[in-house]
Amino acid sequence: MPRDSVSRPFTQTGLYRNSWPIVVAVIAVAVGFGLSVGLSDYVVYLAIGAVTASISILGLGVVTGSAGMIALCQLTFGAIGAWVVAFLNNANAPGGFIVWLVVGAAAAGVAGILVGLPALRLRGVNLAVVTLGFAAAADATLIQIQFPGVTTGNQVLRPDAFSTDSQYFFFSIIVLVVCCLVVFFLQRGRTGSSWKAVAFSERGTASAGQSVRNAKLSAFAVSAALAGVAGGLLAGQVGLPYESSFTPLQSLALYVLAVMSGAQLIDMAIFGGIVWVLVPELLKAWNINQNWGFVIFGVLGVQALTSGSNLGQAIRSAIHRRADRRQEAARAAAKEASARDTAEQAHISTTTIATVDPMKDANAPVLTVEGLTVEFGALKALDDVSFAVPAGTVMGLIGPNGAGKSTFVDAISGFLPRHGGRVVLDGVDLAGKTPTARARLGLRRTYQQDRVPPSLTVGAYVTFVARRRIDATELAETLEFFGCPPASARLSAIDVGTRRLIEVAANVMARPKLLILDEPAAGLSHEEHLALAARLRELPDRFGMSLVIIEHDLDLVRSVCPRLTVLNFGRVLASGPQVEVLENPDVIKAYMGETELLQ
Repeated sequence: MPRDSVSRPFTQTGLYRNSWPIVVAVIAVAVGFGLSVGLSDYVVYLAIGAVTASISILGLGVVTGSAGMIALCQLTFGAIGAWVVAFLNNANAPGGFIVWLVVGAAAAGVAGILVGLPALRLRGVNLAVVTLGFAAAADATLIQIQFPGVTTGNQVLRPDAFSTDSQYFFFSIIVLVVCCLVVFFLQRGRTGSSWKAVAFSERGTASAGQSVRNAKLSAFAVSAALAGVAGGLLAGQVGLPYESSFTPLQSLALYVLAVMSGAQLIDMAIFGGIVWVLVPELLKAWNINQNWGFVIFGVLGVQALTSGSNLGQAIRSAIHRRADRRQEAARAAAKEASARDTAEQAHISTTTIATVDPMKDANAPVLTVEGLTVEFGALKALDDVSFAVPAGTVMGLIGPNGAGKSTFVDAISGFLPRHGGRVVLDGVDLAGKTPTARARLGLRRTYQQDRVPPSLTVGAYVTFVARRRIDATELAETLEFFGCPPASARLSAIDVGTRRLIEVAANVMARPKLLILDEPAAGLSHEEHLALAARLRELPDRFGMSLVIIEHDLDLVRSVCPRLTVLNFGRVLASGPQVEVLENPDVIKAYMGETELLQ
């Protein structure tokens, strides 16, 4: 089939995917204009409050829903935005309200970065305490210094074209739409993928060459900036902002509402903003004390936290459940057929033996390990490990349980930096380099545990891990080569075994110099196991990389790896051509019960 005929549908799809958010935004602005004309003054005032709350909750959706961190000071960032707007208004600063709003958002974003610094080391309850403490300290400070203009009665001036409440509501709708578009495109891009990846696995994120630090701080910065926008809008709405609008208790309630609604979903963030205004109004209409609103939010939050789900996810799951069943059945049938065909074409059996290619074996080593030693107290997990991996080859790293294989991978990939010895990747000494830096230099790895964030699509995950723009045709061909679902499939609807294949495909798409696969066949059926072996044998020639495969399945090792290195009690027991290593009496003795597999 000609290339153009394949790529055209992807081009049309990409155009549709990039244009429909703009269409929705235009419709939302039109609806907002209609509401600004048709609603009563009091309802318009409430609606402005719902819009500002929606923007704050949208920010919480970034830091909490997407990045998985706890932030209990969202309204404090809003107070910073409101304070800056009030200060610039009081100082008659040039630019007018819109410029002041942007400056306030920027100031809140900077504060978000500063507050986010503890998130680099703290998690869970400890991070919650830090952010709540910041909110309490800011609240006490605001009580002392007050907002600019309060003592003189100098109210914040709205934009001239939006001076009335109805007009200002329409302005706030425009601001909300812009914020939603910014968040949407950030979530769809690499930044959003990094947020979701770091929420699921910081190690997996670093191994993909993404800075965990940058991912966390960018989430805090965007979240705080959105809160700053909301605070600035509130200052324009009320004219004279007061600290009572930004208390820590309200921040806590807003966080609970964000968790309950699933604020990482833009529509649910808007829903949360409506609930934020609607619940107090209902309590007021029913002559119930307003403080019961916090109780209601608390109950809803406890339910969301204990159930491990939220309203947005529940609605999405109900919508996708039937389609997922149909797609999963189709994928399973296609995967089984593809695995069978690939295995038959490759003529792989349990007796296949990969042989050493003298030309490849003579290549300069892509990885050189010299005297690698890792100690945990008195225990030497690795003891003077030395060997080399020639470029363009596949080496198997095997050994009994507890031999030090996982420690070896953690050490050379940067997660155990305090080791002895020397690790050189394609002539570059990796001493002192972080896991992220090593990944960017071309050292990639996969994991025994699932490190593929389920909140992404297949295409978004592969693009994130690959760290480059991938042509739709290249992406589709690579996924098909590995027997993976299409790029549009959601990872949450895919079984763990298939996600392991997707993890391998994503790292291959990064075109690394060396790829370490840690038990890649785990969770695969026999047919999939044979098909994977056939594909792994093609990788060096097809994608120009070297492989180190850690695997307990010696059938796969014999069929794929022409060279082997055996670890036992942290030391190299044998290293060299496969046949020589597997016939080594010391290797056979080390395996004990697996002797028959080596014969």
